[in-house]
Amino acid sequence: MGEFDLIKTYFTGLDFGSNVELGVGDDAALLRVPEGEHLVVSVDTAVADVHFSDHTLPEVIAYRSIASAVSDLAAMGAKPLGMTLALTLPEQDEWWLRSFSEGVTKAVYIFDCPLVGGDTTKGPLCISVTVHGSVAPQNVLKRSGAKLGDVICVSNTLGDAGAGLALELGELDIDNDDHYQALHDAWCYPQPQLALGQELAGIATSCIDISDGLLADLNHILTASGIGAELLSSQIPLSQALLDSMGHQRALELALHAGEDYQLCFTLPASITPPDTCRVIGLVVTERTLTVDGKPVDAKGFTHF
Repeated sequence: MGEFDLIKTYFTGLDFGSNVELGVGDDAALLRVPEGEHLVVSVDTAVADVHFSDHTLPEVIAYRSIASAVSDLAAMGAKPLGMTLALTLPEQDEWWLRSFSEGVTKAVYIFDCPLVGGDTTKGPLCISVTVHGSVAPQNVLKRSGAKLGDVICVSNTLGDAGAGLALELGELDIDNDDHYQALHDAWCYPQPQLALGQELAGIATSCIDISDGLLADLNHILTASGIGAELLSSQIPLSQALLDSMGHQRALELALHAGEDYQLCFTLPASITPPDTCRVIGLVVTERTLTVDGKPVDAKGFTHF
């Protein structure tokens, strides 16, 4: 099967959307950017044996690759317009491609992000997703902007994806089926916080998605804003599945360092009540240090090099 036959067989029919002027089939796609809004663009790449293993289902590889990129739109307060997908394959495998296309389809519908183009080529397995979104200039969320006295917040619970990855790699064993499913799904099928990002637009003073770990990603806000932060470990939101499966100390370590939850970390003026799905975990301070329970911590997280 040639490149264009492969694309037609597995990746057509997903280029619908109110902002798609021209989708798959030409040299490039055409997207309409709503009047008065900025175009937001981000790209994420997933590489075999780095971001997933031989045991990871192709459907999961596809979904996670797209979710990772879409989460960047959420962190900017943007709404998706469309995406392109570059797929490098060592060989053509019908079962693998069908499973992968199911993951792409799931992501397109869940995130309302049409697949408007891309590329396929032969080589070591690699997936690169470029997402396009839009946001009004006054609503753009950035890493800079956090101010003294702001509260630091996160959405939902943290650390679940870290435990889910350990399950995926066979490094963790959990007897409780419900807990196993919840934690494994947190890694396989993360939920980028698109609606929350748009709700925070124009309200939050800074924002970032949690991909490399809470401390590592929060530190990007601190660096960009020129401030410091004091966190309370008792306020870090942990799921019951994670606590029951790992114990509090290990659960907290995963929440602080593991990453890939694709939740949002953001700052708000203290006078504003955080959304219902979010929790205040700390305070912005002038001293450029990051502390947890009053003790300086290493803002380590995932790094490629």
